[in-house]
Amino acid sequence: MQEHLFHYQKELKLESGETLKGFTLKYCTFGKINKDQSNVVWVSHALTGNADVVSWWGGLFGDGCLFNPSNHFVICVNVLGSCYGSTGPLSINPDTGTPYFHDFPKITIRDIVTTLDILRRHLKIHKIHTLIGGSLGGQQALEWTVSHPNLFENMILLSSNAKHSPWGIAFNETQRMAIKADPTWKEANPKAGIEGMKAARAIAMLSYRNYETYEKTQHEDNQELPEIFRAASYQNYQGEKLAKRFNAFSYWVLSEAMDSHNIARGRGSIKNALSKIKAYTQVIGITTDVLFPIPEQRLIVRGIKNVTYEEINSTYGHDGFLVEMDQLDKSIRTFYKQKHKKQLIHG
Repeated sequence: MQEHLFHYQKELKLESGETLKGFTLKYCTFGKINKDQSNVVWVSHALTGNADVVSWWGGLFGDGCLFNPSNHFVICVNVLGSCYGSTGPLSINPDTGTPYFHDFPKITIRDIVTTLDILRRHLKIHKIHTLIGGSLGGQQALEWTVSHPNLFENMILLSSNAKHSPWGIAFNETQRMAIKADPTWKEANPKAGIEGMKAARAIAMLSYRNYETYEKTQHEDNQELPEIFRAASYQNYQGEKLAKRFNAFSYWVLSEAMDSHNIARGRGSIKNALSKIKAYTQVIGITTDVLFPIPEQRLIVRGIKNVTYEEINSTYGHDGFLVEMDQLDKSIRTFYKQKHKKQLIHG
C-alpha cells in the first residue's frame, strides 16, 4: 500500500456557493495499473473511514483477497472534510493563516465527488473497472456514476441510498445536537466538542446495529445487579474509541454532507437520475439495516437498467457491510460471474 498527496491549487466552487482556495486529497493505492486501465478498482469510504482500505475492508482487499495487488490497481481517497490527510476543518484557512474549525464551508456529496473526479483526471485514469462503496461511500459512488456514466464499467453499492432519508437526517441531527451540547464546542480548538462526539458516536451505534445485535453481544448472563451493564460499557467504549482517531469538526461536516445526498437534485427525479447509469451494477442490502433499510436498496434497483440485487442476512445491521466478509466475497464473485455469462450469451 502506497500513500500519496494530491494538491489542487485552483479555486473550487461548492454547491453552497462558498469556495475553497484549493484543496489536498490523501489517497492510497496498491497494485499496478495495466496498459488498458481495465484493472482499476476505486473504493469510496464511509463517514469515519480512511484511504487505507485494507485496514477496514481486509476481507475483500489485500493479498489473497478478491481485490488484490496481483490483479488489480486499487485506489481509495480520504474524502474532503475528513481528518486523515485531506483538507478538512483542522486544515489551515489561507485567508486567516489559522485552522478553519467552525468556518470550514458546508460541503455536499456532490462536492466530494467533484474532488474525486478532479483527482481522477489528474491521474489520467480514463475508465474504472469497478467503483465500490458502502453507506456514505455508496452515496459517493451513486452520485459519481450518475454524473459520469461513461466512466464506469461496474458499480457495487452496499447499504446505501439514492436520497438520504428523514430518518437518517434525524439520526445525524441528533448526533450534532450532542456535539453542540458540549460546552467546549464553541472553542477554536482541535479537541473542541470531543465529549459531545463520544455521545454522538454512541447514538450512531444504535442505528449501525439493532436490537438483535445488542441482545446477542451485550446480554447479561449473571442475574445479579452489575456495577455497570455490558451495553452501557459498550456505548462508552465506542465513544472513547472514536475520540482517539477522529474529531468533532469532521464528524459534523461529513454528517451534514450525508444529509445533502439526493441524486435527483437538478435532475428532475430519482428515477430520471438512475436511468443515466450505464455501469453494470450490484446492489447489496442488509436485511437488519435500520439506517439504510431494504426499501431504499430496492428503490435503487428499480431504476438501474443493468443490475443485480442481493440481500445479506446479518445480526450486525448496517455494520454488516463491514463485518460479513464471507457473504460479501461470495456475492461479489457471483456478480462478476453473472456478468460474464450475460456477455457470452449476448456478445
